Amino acid sequence: MSDLLERLLDGDHRALARTITNIENRAPGYRDLVSGLYEHAGTAEVIGITGSPGAGKSTLVDKMAETYRERGETVGIIAIDPSSPFTGGAVLGDRIRMASNIGDMDVFFRSMSARGSLGGVSIATADAVKALDAFGKDRIIVETVGAGQNEIDIVKTADTVCVLVQPGSGDDVQMLKAGILEIADVFVVNKADLDGADRTVQELREMLDLRGNAGSGRNDQHARHGHHTGPEATENGADGSAGRADGAALTQAEAEAEPGEDGSDPEWTPPIIEAVATHGEGVDAFLDAINDHHAHLDATGEAKAKARERYAEEVRTLLREDTADLLAEEIDARGGIDDLVDGVVAGETDPYGIADDVLDPVATCLRERREDG
Repeated sequence: MSDLLERLLDGDHRALARTITNIENRAPGYRDLVSGLYEHAGTAEVIGITGSPGAGKSTLVDKMAETYRERGETVGIIAIDPSSPFTGGAVLGDRIRMASNIGDMDVFFRSMSARGSLGGVSIATADAVKALDAFGKDRIIVETVGAGQNEIDIVKTADTVCVLVQPGSGDDVQMLKAGILEIADVFVVNKADLDGADRTVQELREMLDLRGNAGSGRNDQHARHGHHTGPEATENGADGSAGRADGAALTQAEAEAEPGEDGSDPEWTPPIIEAVATHGEGVDAFLDAINDHHAHLDATGEAKAKARERYAEEVRTLLREDTADLLAEEIDARGGIDDLVDGVVAGETDPYGIADDVLDPVATCLRERREDG
């Protein structure tokens, strides 16, 4: 594993692929390998792409990578595919829609299985991101499965979360209210050449306004500052709110520069970008919005706060995984889950009693060590 790490740090693409395979398969020694990545990671910008199935996530990611390469930046892509309930493997369908960058060694693409994670991103994905980061990729894009309201784990991995919505998807916009709306840093109305695009943009604006008026914190500035999201912007601002003194809409940078009414730094207002990914339209504006958000994170100190939250979540996740493995080993030592269930069926105990019985020795041991130490 140490030789593999050295080769990865030297820029060996084959070593990078092998490293991610070891991470995904949880191969013996992978923990030491991941631990060695930390001191070399932390410079790449991680972008999460999520949204409902059919919104064009894979096509947009392909165009993003192509545009970043034109700008001279290297790219790593992790596409989370639905996993088979039988083998746990990924379908790998995203490869079909990401063909523009085939043969470009500075675009590394990897499909990974969701592994049953309801949040769309497994702990292996976060580790794979570190491998790409340590390798030296400038931008790392993580595309989630696109299952709906459960697609929120990406916020724990990405610096900027982008949510795609397609025109005429009234049900999808309603869904966003309950789930994904809160995690979006940038909205993209893809397939904006279709009927209903203007209505979808307006619905998103209204949702952001409602959240701001409700005092959610994140979008409070939206009610005070207009933001240009397309050619339909009004004289006073994109949503009719007050803009600059000359009547033009405030840019995101200008809105960020103005202090809040209480003197505090204003919150980030998710911009709404219209795009037609199949033709590459709106991609440059989209990437510029991502850059704006990255600058906002640096300027406000949120970047460091996000890093702390990410590490905290990694610790919690690893502890949950390791505890589950430890308890599974204890259950096997007691004859297996079937023997424990037999006691419940026979009326001799209940699931709560079994859980207490299995956990009590572990809890006692931990308390004793804490008291001794």
